[in-house]
Amino acid sequence: MNKPVIAIVGRPNVGKSTLFNKLIGQRMSIVDDTPGVTRDRIYGEVEWCGKKAFVVDTGGIEPNSDDIILSQMRRQAQLAIDTASAIILVTDLKSGLVATDMEVAQMLQKSGKPVVVCVNKCDGVGEPDPDFYEFYNLGLGDPVQVSAVHGHGTGDLLDRVFEQINFGDEEFDDDSIIKVAVIGKPNAGKSSLINKITNEERCIVSDIAGTTRDTIDTIVENKFGTFSFTDTAGLRRQSKIYDNIEKYSIIRAKMAIERSDVCVIMIDATEGITEQDTKVAGLAHEAGRACILAVNKWDAIEKNDKTMQEFRKKLDADFAFMSYAPQVFISAKTGMRLDKLFELIISSNESANRRIRTGMLNELLAQATTRVQPPSDKGKRLKIFYMTQASVKPPTFVFFCNDAQLFHFSYQRYLENRIRETFGLEGTPIRIIIRERGER
Repeated sequence: MNKPVIAIVGRPNVGKSTLFNKLIGQRMSIVDDTPGVTRDRIYGEVEWCGKKAFVVDTGGIEPNSDDIILSQMRRQAQLAIDTASAIILVTDLKSGLVATDMEVAQMLQKSGKPVVVCVNKCDGVGEPDPDFYEFYNLGLGDPVQVSAVHGHGTGDLLDRVFEQINFGDEEFDDDSIIKVAVIGKPNAGKSSLINKITNEERCIVSDIAGTTRDTIDTIVENKFGTFSFTDTAGLRRQSKIYDNIEKYSIIRAKMAIERSDVCVIMIDATEGITEQDTKVAGLAHEAGRACILAVNKWDAIEKNDKTMQEFRKKLDADFAFMSYAPQVFISAKTGMRLDKLFELIISSNESANRRIRTGMLNELLAQATTRVQPPSDKGKRLKIFYMTQASVKPPTFVFFCNDAQLFHFSYQRYLENRIRETFGLEGTPIRIIIRERGER
C-alpha cells in the first residue's frame, strides 16, 4: 500500500518536533527550546484506527539566514506542501497568532492540500483559553487544541487529519502487477535501466549524481507479464546530503521500497561494492522485501575468465546478511541479461508470496530436528512442538516451543536454511517468530 504523507509545518519553536515524537511514539526528533534545531527532514510512521501514514517533521525558518524571512519560510513550507497528502500547521497558544503564521496559512491555502490547524501548548484542561479563538483568523477551519508535551488532543488531531486523507486511492492495486523499486547509490544506472526496459526516454539520465529527485512509476508490459517499475532517487550517505529537495527525495525513495513487491538493488561495477551499497540493501532487507542484486555496467569493465567469479565472492562476503538474494550481471546501456533480470523478479515475487501448508512444514520440522538435535542448556533441552506460516511478503513462520530462551540464533538459522532448501524460497527474506506454548 502506498502510505500517505502528513507534513508538520510551522514557524520555529512552536513544538513541531515534540508533536512529531508524540505521534510516532518515540523520541526520534531532537527537541530543544532553541529555534531552528530541526534542519534535516525526519520521518516516522503513525498508526491510528487501523490506518497508517508517514509523518514528516520539517524545520522552521532559519533565524540566522541572510535571506529575508518570507523567502526562507516559503522554501521550507513549499517543500512540505509538495510531498504531503495532508498538512498539520502547528501554532503556539502562548505566543499567540503572529504574522509568520498568517504567511504560512496563505501559502497552504493556495496549495489546495487539506490543512488542519494545531494550536499547541494548550496545557490546561476545561474551557479553551480566550486566546485560542484568534487562530480562527487563519481561515483554515476549526483549530484543534493540543498539548504535544502531555499528549492532550492528539487523538482529536489525528481524527481530523485522517478524515482528510483518501486511503482508498492506491496505485496499481491489481495483484497481477508486480511492483518493482529500483534502488541504489546515485549514478548507478537506475534511470538508464528504466529507459532501456521501456525503450523511451522516460527518465532524465545524466552523469551528474542526484539527477533523479522524484520517484517515477512506469507500467511495463512484455512477454514476462505486467510490471510497475519505480525509479527512485539515489541514496547517498547522510553526511553528503546538502540539498533540501534531495532530503525529500530520499523519503520518497524509502516510501517506494515500502510499497514495492521486489527491490532491484543496482550496484555500479566500475566503482565496485561500497559501504553505501550494503546500507541501501539493508533498507530493503529490513522492510522485508524480495531483493535482487543487479551489478550494472558490466560491459564497461575489463574481464577475464575469473572476473565474474571474483565479483560474486565479494558480493557473498559484503551481502552476507542477505545471502538469499540472487545475483545478475547486467548492462542497462546495452540491455545485456535483462531477460534474466525479469525472470528473477518473477521468481523472487513468487517466493515472497508462497504459502506452505502446516502439515508440510511440520514434516520438515520432524526431519530437521532428527538430523540435528535442538540445543540444551543446564540439562534442559529445547522442544519444538510445531510450526506454522503466519503471513507472506515476507514469509513469516511461527515456532511453538517449551522455552524461547533455549531457541538459539544458530538453530534458527539452521531451520531457516532447511526451509529455503526444501521449498525454494530464493530471493525473499524469511521472518521467524518464537512463541512458548500457551503464549498468545
